[in-house]
Amino acid sequence: MRCLYREKKHYCGDYLEVDVFPVFEYQRGRSKKRKPTSETMKKLNQRNAERKLIRLLNTNFTKEDIRFDLTYDSEHCPASPEDAQREMQNFLRRVKRYRKRNGLPELKYVAVTEVGSKSGRIHHHIVMSGGVSINELAEIWGRGYTTAKPLQFDEQGLAGIAKYLIKDEPVLSKRWSASRNLEKPTVSERDGRLPQYKVKEWHNSGYDNKAEIEKLYEGYNLSEVKPYYNEINGGYYLTVLMYKKPAPKRSRKRGKE
Repeated sequence: MRCLYREKKHYCGDYLEVDVFPVFEYQRGRSKKRKPTSETMKKLNQRNAERKLIRLLNTNFTKEDIRFDLTYDSEHCPASPEDAQREMQNFLRRVKRYRKRNGLPELKYVAVTEVGSKSGRIHHHIVMSGGVSINELAEIWGRGYTTAKPLQFDEQGLAGIAKYLIKDEPVLSKRWSASRNLEKPTVSERDGRLPQYKVKEWHNSGYDNKAEIEKLYEGYNLSEVKPYYNEINGGYYLTVLMYKKPAPKRSRKRGKE
């Protein structure tokens, strides 16, 4: 069965994620698909959720923004995750009003509600716009302790934070909530540029092809190549992670003596 390889590119701020996968021509007498096990589906759902959140964070947040963690003291401890979710949304509404009063840009956020595995206490993690002092945010919260950290990016952006935020089973129907003003990654597709032998070569020796891959995706440095081989259809699959090259520094010319 003949196939072409498709490149699906996700542009996420300073980061580029490329999925390379086979697209097969229609074939009569389709074989029955093997039903994945519940454990396999669980892992796949977790992986897809992580990737979606990584793209969302990388697209919308910068080093000027923060991660803000909220806990409850004994006086304000909510009775359920649903009650805690309402408390968190009320806090975010108060932050929005504060930002508007002080002429700050509209709030962007991604928030997760968790229940501690050991303590059983409900808490929240929020990636949000910066520009408001930590003390002011703590006062606006007013339900317990808070901690704040500036966002730190590596070669895969905010992948570490994204994986941490959804490391556990969700306690609500959605893994996370987000402001409506978040931008979605820009997506483009292209078929047939990469022949199968080249995909196979990258699959078998990923990072060794760094110079070739960076030449193909001009303007980006290679972070990682994640390969996968499908034994059922004989297809090679790749996820290529890249980050934007820094702008070249201008050389300063010496003045005349």
